[in-house]
Amino acid sequence: MLEETSRQDLKERLALIETMMAEGRQTTQRWGWSFLLWGVAYYIAIAWTDAPHGKWAWPITMGAAVLLSFIIASRSGGDKSRTTMSRAVGSIWLAFGMTAFLLFVSLGISGRLTDLRVFIAVVAAMLGMANGASGYLLGWRVQMGCAVIWWITAVSACFLSVSRAGIIFLIAIFFCQIVFGVYGMLEQHRTRIRRKAIHA
Repeated sequence: MLEETSRQDLKERLALIETMMAEGRQTTQRWGWSFLLWGVAYYIAIAWTDAPHGKWAWPITMGAAVLLSFIIASRSGGDKSRTTMSRAVGSIWLAFGMTAFLLFVSLGISGRLTDLRVFIAVVAAMLGMANGASGYLLGWRVQMGCAVIWWITAVSACFLSVSRAGIIFLIAIFFCQIVFGVYGMLEQHRTRIRRKAIHA
């Protein structure tokens, strides 16, 4: 009898964990627009860097992306179903954002952000860490794949020429920001359709 209860208890706990992970994935999917927005912002900043007044490309573009992210997030009404998992994932990305902001503003102002390869390596490593932690926490292979791409990009930037490191960085942005963001948005849309079908 006790063994049967333990098995049932174990099954219930596993079901709860799976539910929490699915809810966490859905939360990340709801933020798919953010991955897409930031991917586009990176591309704009990179393209603008070589244009006139290029030194303002990153501060203005990143500032605009932060502002736009805040506006879109606040208009979406926030996440009314905040779970422990969604708070954990949100904490990872908030910590990433604050760290990136403080680090890159400080490096930029101090004039120490001069080697593009170091910039790519640090950004890619940080994005790999955030995607890896989030993907591992959620048991989401797609996001773990993004983490691996970012880590490969970080390591590659340390050994390749500036132009090759830049190309790999652009490819990583495409797959891990643009494609992953669109994927998240599509998955969110599919989830909404499934929920409507269930409740209809």
